[in-house]
Amino acid sequence: MKKTKVAIIGSGNIGTDLMIKVLRSEQLEMAVLVGIDPESDGLARARRKDVCTTHEGVDGLMAQDDFDEIEFVFDATSAGAHIANAEKLMPHGKIMIDLTPAAIGPYVVPAVNIDEHLTAQNVNMVTCGGQATIPVVAAISRVVPVEYAEIVASISSRSAGPGTRANIDEFTETTSGAIEKVGGAKRGKAIIILNPAEPPLIMRDTVFALVDAPDEATHDAIRESIAEMVADVAAYVPGYRLKQDVQINAIPTDQPVETLSTDGTRATHQVSVFLEVEGAADYLPAYAGNLDIMTSAGLQVAERIAAAKLEGALA
Repeated sequence: MKKTKVAIIGSGNIGTDLMIKVLRSEQLEMAVLVGIDPESDGLARARRKDVCTTHEGVDGLMAQDDFDEIEFVFDATSAGAHIANAEKLMPHGKIMIDLTPAAIGPYVVPAVNIDEHLTAQNVNMVTCGGQATIPVVAAISRVVPVEYAEIVASISSRSAGPGTRANIDEFTETTSGAIEKVGGAKRGKAIIILNPAEPPLIMRDTVFALVDAPDEATHDAIRESIAEMVADVAAYVPGYRLKQDVQINAIPTDQPVETLSTDGTRATHQVSVFLEVEGAADYLPAYAGNLDIMTSAGLQVAERIAAAKLEGALA
């Protein structure tokens, strides 16, 4: 099988972890890792693996002899940097897979909507919290309307690099928007917690959804849908799992949830889902599930688009 050449911009935690995954891919070929710090650990690791590198940013990437052969460019920098990177690279026909919260292109969560965006030139991978929780919101939405969904992503402080820390506001805005646009909730809210606990804790995610689900048959359908979705995500993120059974509890009639409805419907039940994401420890330790779910999702998108091109499904 002919492999598709890819480049990765960003030699930090996410970019380095993604590089290791690409090197194992049967469909993708690692062309160049791009950084701006010649002494970064990511670039040093790439050189040890005989991967071409540049510390001159996107300009260095564009100067590579095989630049025209590169089809996909992963961006693992920051939301602000991605805007500038996309402006330079998209005119050259490169497909951008954005692992920052810049949200220039459509939000994509592989288990939910990859088939809708196989032809997009700039794909946004939302956030680590979004990749972990939006599939669950979507699983509930395909059974009953979700009046409101709130997600809480708790990650180890050690696994949050400078890009993550600089983009906290973008994280909440992008994730909240994707909960609605991809997850199907009428209203969405996202919270991220950087947990400084030692030893570091594995990524944990919580989803709270308000729905109108008055009977047990609907409850069973919600649980079944969530279980199927968790299995779909775990197919490309092996460490993704339910931490405990899905909880569906009646909302007291005196609780003023009507204000969360957009069409007069009153939510009758709260669905609570507790998730854990253990990383594959390709670069950072297993507690960094936030890193692993982003790189695994990005890899899945590139492989799906590459496969579709190879099969002739895409122009």
